[in-house]
Amino acid sequence: MSQTEKTALVVDDDPDIRKVLGAYLTRLGFTVSFASDGRSAIKRLDESRPLLLCVDLMLPESSGYDVCEHVRKTEALKGLLILMVSARTMPEDRAYAEELGVKCYLAKPFTQAQFVAAVQETLSQDAP
Repeated sequence: MSQTEKTALVVDDDPDIRKVLGAYLTRLGFTVSFASDGRSAIKRLDESRPLLLCVDLMLPESSGYDVCEHVRKTEALKGLLILMVSARTMPEDRAYAEELGVKCYLAKPFTQAQFVAAVQETLSQDAP
């Protein structure tokens, strides 16, 4: 898959949040796929590399941190742009996410405008 294609993987265990984020990303021109837990997200990432990974921190099976660690360790996923969305707002959560390569950390709840701004900020970041 070419990195110029606007593809995104949305990973969240809440089906309503997956639906909303998918709709927001579709309006931004993305083709969106979904995963409901960390393990299936890792499997999808190993099968097909999106341009953007939008991942929740607290997931069943494997956490958002686990997903980010997998991305960091996998050569084929190097430079993947990661936007983390989470209800956790502790500074240490943000710091660890950044250490794992997260480009932007968005606290839940958020508005559509905040999400769009976070996506744009993430896309504007240089890949490592």
